[in-house]
Amino acid sequence: MPRTRVSFDSAGIEIVAHLYLPDTEAPAPRPALVVGHPGTGVKEQTSGTYAQLMAERGFVTLAFDAAHQGESGGLPRGLEDPAQRIEDFKAAVSYLTTREEVDPDRIGLLGICASGGYSLAATGGDHRVKAVATVSTAEPARQFRFGADGSQDPAVFQALLDAAAQSRSRAARGEDPGVLAMFPDTAEEAGALGGEHGVEGWEYYCGARGYHERSAKFLTWDSVDKMASSDVFRSVPLIGPRPILQIIGERAVTAWMAVEAHQAATGPKELHRIPGASHVDLYDKREFIDPAVDRLADFFTGHLAK
Repeated sequence: MPRTRVSFDSAGIEIVAHLYLPDTEAPAPRPALVVGHPGTGVKEQTSGTYAQLMAERGFVTLAFDAAHQGESGGLPRGLEDPAQRIEDFKAAVSYLTTREEVDPDRIGLLGICASGGYSLAATGGDHRVKAVATVSTAEPARQFRFGADGSQDPAVFQALLDAAAQSRSRAARGEDPGVLAMFPDTAEEAGALGGEHGVEGWEYYCGARGYHERSAKFLTWDSVDKMASSDVFRSVPLIGPRPILQIIGERAVTAWMAVEAHQAATGPKELHRIPGASHVDLYDKREFIDPAVDRLADFFTGHLAK
């Protein structure tokens, strides 16, 4: 599937993306999807996989690197700013409305992992988005505060806030503020910290399974205190009457976040489980991705019809 490197502005930051155009004959303009990557991911990883597969189903798709990450601009590098991430999705929609291949009245969002949460928030505030779907929904602020499975000791996040505060003070003195490493050195250490979910994340981002040199291995410390005041699920009730589809792995420890978003939705909504899949399985394992894409294609074909 051919792809084109493109860029657009998001609140003064250059966002770099890959645009995928279907190679099948069909009347133009077409429906289009913005596809967002997981936290610390890049467009060449799972979001690119979904963008390509959805383009093969007839959609124009745009997979982008978040601001401060990947090939996109923004300093400092490694900043995870929820407000900016939501703005990136809206800026991507704006870009798609300028493409002659795209019907501006048939644009949807597809967010994976952290982008699942951000895409829901972006949809709540942007009526140009006609439908939204997520895969392995995660809400970064909740994951920082409560852990991937929701059972984290509150003292952990308090300690992270202490470290973030100290980092800000170091920066004010002109010292190196340091960074928050996202992964330990080995898969064994990742397992000790996060069980199977931790091991899978390490294998995908740090091992041969899905490694990419531009994928972020750290976040700036002020990313943490930005999470303290963020709750992207607050916008979910605003999405209705537009439809929401959330696809989660049957074994995903993060499923509680998708359930919470589902319960907050006021319009048409579906929580679709992929048998046997974990959270990370839906990043790269075709035996789980393919049935997810089948459901996504049906959902967007129905809701982005002329």
